[in-house]
Amino acid sequence: MLKVKETYCTITNLLPNTQYEFWVSALNASGISPPSERAVYVTAPSPPAIKTKKIRSCENAALVCWESRDINPVDSYMVELSKLTDEENGDIITESIIGIPNCEVLIHLQPTQRYHISVRALNLGGSSERSEPVLIHTTGTYFCLNEDTAHPLLAILDDGFTIACDELENPECDLPIYDNSFTRCIGILGSLIPFPGKHYWEVEVEEDTEYRIGVAFENTPRHGYLGANNSSWCMRHIITPSRHKYEFLHSGMTPDIRITIPPRRIGILLDYENCKLSFFNADIAQHLYTFNSRFQHFVHPCFALETPGILRIHNGIAMPLCTAFP
Repeated sequence: MLKVKETYCTITNLLPNTQYEFWVSALNASGISPPSERAVYVTAPSPPAIKTKKIRSCENAALVCWESRDINPVDSYMVELSKLTDEENGDIITESIIGIPNCEVLIHLQPTQRYHISVRALNLGGSSERSEPVLIHTTGTYFCLNEDTAHPLLAILDDGFTIACDELENPECDLPIYDNSFTRCIGILGSLIPFPGKHYWEVEVEEDTEYRIGVAFENTPRHGYLGANNSSWCMRHIITPSRHKYEFLHSGMTPDIRITIPPRRIGILLDYENCKLSFFNADIAQHLYTFNSRFQHFVHPCFALETPGILRIHNGIAMPLCTAFP
């Protein structure tokens, strides 16, 4: 209750995205008048928070996810895009997408561009302020690592794209154990790649590190090894007394292939439309192997270590010319 002498007042500290009722009574020496009719007012929502670790993008699209900061539901969301050029500072909105009912949207973009993307929440009270913007490049396919799938012995370093394992049997680990974590294979999944077409990324490896890299369905068993089932496809490197051995595993089967130059930077090309998954020695533009498989669902990049070491993942990069093999 506020007492004022004027016929107006300013009310502060209202909660966002909340409905209020206001009424007025007049007061003099004789007493208080009956209250006026009640006016209903809804405050505008709080700015949403974009989930940066859930963002995925490719050359012509991006999937952006966010969350509301309010308890009460909002009516809809609006996404605003600013295309960045050498002449523009990104403050000019080049496109708005309105009427979004949920907390994610698939946006079609132009290749080899940079965008600032922000989100507003809307209700009867109006629009929220913009969320903190995120920068999206459409140079190549971009994904993050799903921490909740990581084996307890696997650490994600500060850059978010380097995974490391110091010891294979150390019971103490900084990462929590999730229900979705790998329990046998010291592995991790990347974000789902939900865009048709071709996608490329690279993995930098050490010559003395044993590993598995490739793709897997969401439901790939967490208690098994990547490539040992029909829901994952991977390249495996192991060191035998006589040589470096490379396997290309699916359902536990591998062709008999010898690679004479151990790759240090491995390119992976996922081609949904042509049903192919290819591996390359990116340093010398050498094609290593191609799986031919009709993927029934979208897949996740997958990575695993079989000896102590690190894997460095490079994504959001353009496809090299070597991926255009027949």
